Amino acid sequence: MNAINKTMKKHNLLAFILLGASAMSCDGTKNSEKNLFKLDTSAMKQQYHLEESTSFSVVNEKNKEIDSVVYYVNDKRIGAAKGNEKVNFSFNNQKLGYLNIKGLVFFEGKNQEVDGRVEITSSIAFTPLKYEIVNTYPHDTKAYTQGLEFYRDTLIEGTGRHGISTLRKTNYKTGEVYKQISIPEKYFGEGITVFNNKVYQLTWQSHTGFVYNADTFEKIKEFKYFKNIEGWGLTHDDKYLYQSDGTEKIWVLDPETLEEVDYINVYTQNTKIKAVNELEWIEGKIYGNIYQKDAVAVIDPKTGAIEHIIDLTELKHKVTPHPELDVLNGIAYNPKTKTIFVTGKNWDKMFEIRIKKD
Repeated sequence: MNAINKTMKKHNLLAFILLGASAMSCDGTKNSEKNLFKLDTSAMKQQYHLEESTSFSVVNEKNKEIDSVVYYVNDKRIGAAKGNEKVNFSFNNQKLGYLNIKGLVFFEGKNQEVDGRVEITSSIAFTPLKYEIVNTYPHDTKAYTQGLEFYRDTLIEGTGRHGISTLRKTNYKTGEVYKQISIPEKYFGEGITVFNNKVYQLTWQSHTGFVYNADTFEKIKEFKYFKNIEGWGLTHDDKYLYQSDGTEKIWVLDPETLEEVDYINVYTQNTKIKAVNELEWIEGKIYGNIYQKDAVAVIDPKTGAIEHIIDLTELKHKVTPHPELDVLNGIAYNPKTKTIFVTGKNWDKMFEIRIKKD
């Protein structure tokens, strides 16, 4: 074979490779056969409630012969259709938040994926709660309050900011701090809770928390967060811890391993609510500060639905203005008096309030 023929063969081979590559996608599917199907959204809504349902099918514009379609919601298989029959789906047992829908279409010995997304919002129309101020107490203006909780008759407070974060025991009636420890300067202290005679304290962006003896404040251990999230608020029921991270999520944690057990997404009827901050467990509900809103949301811990809002805007007008004054933050429930103690970052007052019964 002469050099000219060799050159021509090389060029032909190169052309074949290039043409073949242009006719195929990176996964080996011909371009003409990609995007043959899509999820049929013509009868679907963007938002649903848990009490509702919908059905899934695909659009088959090229009239391909479909053998079957298998459907998944958040990567969990929920049903299969023969041909392109509809598959009914109830949202009843889903979490509030986004659901990713995937259909795997089997046709002519091949398969393709279709996908979509819907959002599940609360079906509850939240109502405002009214309150009355029972007492007003002094509060340390240097306390950048991040967590607040009663332990027996003592108010335990966690404060933040790099270099000055503390954990302290306070006489709430006088404002006297009679026991205090500092956490290392590199940490920005965040929410606290007291469970099984242990104080759990979060830090903001260091993915690290601390566990102390509740009586002595002796450090028992440090722990790393179960995933790459921020630490904001912390509370507990009689079994688990609940941690907020600045998003709409509240994570349910095992108090021994500090690993995730579950989570909820915080929602109203229309939208998710981000920046859920300091948390308190009060009579079976989670009360959560909404950062920079001077309001507290009453949250169903099973679903994440907001049931009530307490507008505490007026309280900030009752504290003394100064350059370091910041937002409302800090909720502590006193089960003996059935009253709630609230304050803010660098506020000079703490307010004892009682929710008014209708």
